[in-house]
Amino acid sequence: MKSLLSAVCLLLFTSFTTGSYHQPTPTAQPRPLETYTPPVFTELPLGTIKPTGWLRNQLLIMEKGTTGHLDEVHNKIKKDNGWLGGKGDGWEETPYWLDGAVPLAYLLDSKPLQEKVLRYINWTLDHQRPSGYFGPITKAEREQGVQITADNCEQGEDWWPKMIMLKVLQQYYTASQDPRVIPFMTKYFHYQLQSLKKCPVGKWTEWATSRGTDNVMMAQWLYGITRDKSLLELASLVESQSFPWSTWLGNRDWAIEAATNQNGQNWMHRHAVNVGMALKAPAVNYQRTRDEQYLKALKTGFNDLMTLHGLPMGIFSGDEDLHGNDPSQGVELCAIVESMFSLENIIAVTGDVHYMDALERMTFNALPTQTTDDYNAKQYFQIANQVQVSRGVFDFSLPFDREMNNVFGMRSGYTCCLANMHQGWTKFAQHLWYRTRDNGLAALAYSPNQLKAKVGSDNTEVTINEITDYPFGDVIHFEIKTPKPVAFPFTLRIPGWCKEATVSLNGKPISKAKAGQLYTHNQTWKNGDKLTLHLPMEVTTSNWAKNSRAVERGPLVYALRLEEQWEEGHNEVEGKYFSIFPKGDWNYGLVEQVIKDPLKNVQVTIKPLADSFVWNIANAPIELRTSARKIPAWQVVEGVARQPVTDRNGLYKGKVGEAVEAITLIPYGCTKVRIVAFPVVR
Repeated sequence: MKSLLSAVCLLLFTSFTTGSYHQPTPTAQPRPLETYTPPVFTELPLGTIKPTGWLRNQLLIMEKGTTGHLDEVHNKIKKDNGWLGGKGDGWEETPYWLDGAVPLAYLLDSKPLQEKVLRYINWTLDHQRPSGYFGPITKAEREQGVQITADNCEQGEDWWPKMIMLKVLQQYYTASQDPRVIPFMTKYFHYQLQSLKKCPVGKWTEWATSRGTDNVMMAQWLYGITRDKSLLELASLVESQSFPWSTWLGNRDWAIEAATNQNGQNWMHRHAVNVGMALKAPAVNYQRTRDEQYLKALKTGFNDLMTLHGLPMGIFSGDEDLHGNDPSQGVELCAIVESMFSLENIIAVTGDVHYMDALERMTFNALPTQTTDDYNAKQYFQIANQVQVSRGVFDFSLPFDREMNNVFGMRSGYTCCLANMHQGWTKFAQHLWYRTRDNGLAALAYSPNQLKAKVGSDNTEVTINEITDYPFGDVIHFEIKTPKPVAFPFTLRIPGWCKEATVSLNGKPISKAKAGQLYTHNQTWKNGDKLTLHLPMEVTTSNWAKNSRAVERGPLVYALRLEEQWEEGHNEVEGKYFSIFPKGDWNYGLVEQVIKDPLKNVQVTIKPLADSFVWNIANAPIELRTSARKIPAWQVVEGVARQPVTDRNGLYKGKVGEAVEAITLIPYGCTKVRIVAFPVVR
């Protein structure tokens, strides 16, 4: 990574010297004839993957915490809910919660949680209007007895929360095959197609305009089942009325403008959650059109985004706006979970290993640190180099008057993240596996789980137990159970960080596989076969803003281990919250030798993974020991550890401590206060 300024200059230079600054990009206008392209990989029905090991424990914590009980502790959902026919919340937070609670209910086979979420699903399905319109009872319906049709669609309400509820219903359908869902969605989409000329996507809110891709994605999903061509017409129309994200991502000037302009003009164009949702727009549009320019736009846009705004833990800054790549910037929890979901869909459409690696880096580093162990409190904004968690303004583009965006609390910051955070782990678990076009299976992200799926020419049901401590361990076993021999292709992702992987069958090596590819082994599988993937993890360093360095090993990024002092507070509006302060010194720079030869200068200690593992400093199963010197002038100012400036050779030239000290690094996801982007000193 370059510093923000040099990265902007590099992009501008590349754009003008190659003539690509205004490169051809896909039009957002509707097309009369579309060429639908099936995804490279198909999502498996919800419930076919059952997390085990540490991942199951994470989901069980969520079931006991707010994911399983948000309707009991969050008044906006608890009181007279609009999605149950009441006058309360009829906008985004209830569907947000269901978007994570529904997959959790089926991943864990939790009957109580299934019964809970079905109240909202059943009400929604049972109260669709004759015209196809659905959602909470509108003011016009309640007070004037209006019957909403395409002719008086203005009596309806915002398209945006319905987009989320459609995702809820889609997941529920794959788990249940409920025969009500497909006719319901078909009827609604026909209503929407008739209504959009009079009531366009942005009629009620710009949130719908900025997030229309979710609507497009659901229409195209239904088209994959029914082949109703009006759905492609609808998808093109919604796309044409929404923000042109594919054009922005492909044209490069959008990412540069977001990096250099932080005023109130067009802030919705750089709102980090909108961006996270929009990442999938080029892939979704490619699926409908087979226009390769969309895939080029995706590649260009994602690279520009992570170059100009990327942070070491795998996510771009967004506090709430995109805000450059300095490690003192924050990122909203909603932006992380929405970016993960976008990547899960991009992976299906493109089959590109680069996005699979990006998903794991984001999931195993950025996601775990932003919630408490019991999943009852969250940070609205986390910071990469976060040396204290407290109330304050920090360097955020949207600090809020109550200064509660950095503390851990159930209601701190906006409560959108309290409702939306539940989809992160649940959808990741649901996307560990995909089906291939030739009725095989592809393991594209790794974590412990059990899979039951039908494979081969005769749809034989097999069970695969994925046994691993990944991302902490580097060995993944796949134990296959089948009632009879069955031939099917078995695809494995070889991450870009792994120089060379070894694949073994029943204890015998059968192949070596290079980094950044998909490896497929096709054979007739027998009951008891065991495929093993070994992904050696080496310690490396990566370059970030102001020539700072992060230490990595495999998919994990490592941060300075600091003992934590938690302090409880209370705000009259936002309730109980926690501040966290470090007990020890944090202002260290890595010595130059660590960067030159990390394998020689970093010692790795691996501990057994606890049965009740949760992401915190006490449970960190890996420690890295290395050498550093203190930087006395590096101090906290307004709660922020602003990054020391280094020279072009990557060295901090200010005064440093004489003593070389040993420091301990642990996985970033296990920390709450930390340094992850270190200056380099002699």
